[in-house]
Formats: sequence, structure tokens, C-alpha cells
Amino acid sequence: MNEETTNKAAEFDWTKVPEMLQEKGIDLGLDLGIKVLTALAIFYIGRLVIRMAVRGLHKVMQRQEVDKTLETFICNLANAALMVVLVIAVIGALGVETTSFIAIFGAAGLAVGLALQGSLSNFASGVLIVLFRPYRVGDFIEAAGIAGTVEQVQILTTVLKTGDNKQIIVPNSQIMNSIITNYSANDTRRIDMVIGVGYDDDLDKVRATIKDLIEADDRILAEPAPLIAVAELADSSVNFFVRPWVKSSDFWAVKFNLTEAIKKRFDNDNITFPYPQRDIHLYKQFED
Repeated sequence: MNEETTNKAAEFDWTKVPEMLQEKGIDLGLDLGIKVLTALAIFYIGRLVIRMAVRGLHKVMQRQEVDKTLETFICNLANAALMVVLVIAVIGALGVETTSFIAIFGAAGLAVGLALQGSLSNFASGVLIVLFRPYRVGDFIEAAGIAGTVEQVQILTTVLKTGDNKQIIVPNSQIMNSIITNYSANDTRRIDMVIGVGYDDDLDKVRATIKDLIEADDRILAEPAPLIAVAELADSSVNFFVRPWVKSSDFWAVKFNLTEAIKKRFDNDNITFPYPQRDIHLYKQFED
């Protein structure tokens, strides 16, 4: 240490060190506090702006009469993308270098993507659902072993509501990897019924009775024409195949009502519903 440095050290008032540290700490605290408050303000205001933007996007797409499935998916995707931008803006407000952070975020995203391949598969399946539209919001479908009405098609999952009002969330990849039965895809459906009558019953009378019941129900369509045919000579009954066509929305109501009407009408007309029968033959053995 030279003489000049020694003199400066001797002249320095060491008693002011605590005061200087306190002032420096106050400055750092104020700076950090301002940054935190700014970040919080950006976060809450940003969330409000995102909600308004997504709500506005919903309204625009509704005015353009965009398909409900596509509307829900795009709005969910837009919300997620805007939230990522907001998080980066908040981190930037805290003083973190966003350029390096984006690079770190990209690397972390790659690692997370590799770890979450299932989620990426669900996202890709969600995109395919929106593009090819095997079903839409409001359709009644059966897929991945679940039957229900489609309520939402989200980024990773599809939300179904069952007939007994349960909500079931199914990953999109499971749906796309299974057979999808869409009961609402077409405007009309065929009701398939098997009506068994006794071997002693008049088949022409049975056919005429079923035809009268079908023609009496206005919900049953004239075209395609209903099928009433003797299809099977079973062990205990002669089986008629009854196949009327109805609107998809009337399927279950017509099926239930027609089944009840056939039972009541057959009872009144003395047409029998045979029970399963088995003939038993007894043989007597004679001993010598």
C-alpha cells in the first residue's frame, strides 16, 4: 500500500459506514418495491385486458357464426398465448433480461415438451378435432368408452356431459385414437326393433297392426319407408324386424313410445308374446 492510499484510508470516516449502507439499502428496497408494484400492476391490468380481448374475440366469432367447436378452441388457445406474453412482460418489469429469459424459456419448454409428450399429443389431437370436425359442440357421441353430449373442445381435453348429468373430461388423444360414434352427425336415424310373436298368430294381422301404429305416429318419417318384415323363425317365436326412420332428436322418445304402444295393442288384439319354451321328453326304462 503506497503513502497516498494510506492517507486516504486514514482520512475516510469509518463511522459513516452504517449510515451509507442504510441509505444504499433503502435505495435498493425502494427500487425493488417499485419494480414489484409495477410488475403486479402489469399482471392484474394484463389479466383484465386478456379477459376483455378473449371476450371480444368470442363476440366477433359469434357474429361471424363461426362453428362453436372452433370458437371455443381458438379462444382457449388465444388466452394461453396471451398469458405467456403477460408472464414475460411481468418478468421484464422485475428487471430480468427478457432476451436471455426467452432463450431459457425456450430451452425449458423443449425439456418440458419432451417430459410431457402426452400433453403434446393431446394438443395435436385437439388441433385435428378442430380441423376435421368428427364432432362438434352439442353432438352426442361415443368415444374412448364414454357416451355423452359434447360441451367443450379444449386445448388438451374434450368435456362431455352424460345422460345422468355427469361431467367427464376426456383427453383428446384418447378420443382420436378410438372409434368415434357420432349419433348427431345426421338429421335422421333408424330405430331397430325385434318383435317376437307366437307361431299360432296371424302374421298378416301382426304386420297390419304394427303398420297402423307406425302410421299413427307423426314423428315417424314416411321416407325412407319403414321396414316391417318376418326375419327369423326362432326357437319360441316368429321375429319381425321393425325399422322406422325418425329425426335424430326424436329417436329415444319414439322408440320408447312405440314399444309401449305395441305391447298394449297386441294385448288388446290377442297377439301373443311367447315365452321361451323347451320340450322335455321322459323315457321310461324297463328292466328285465
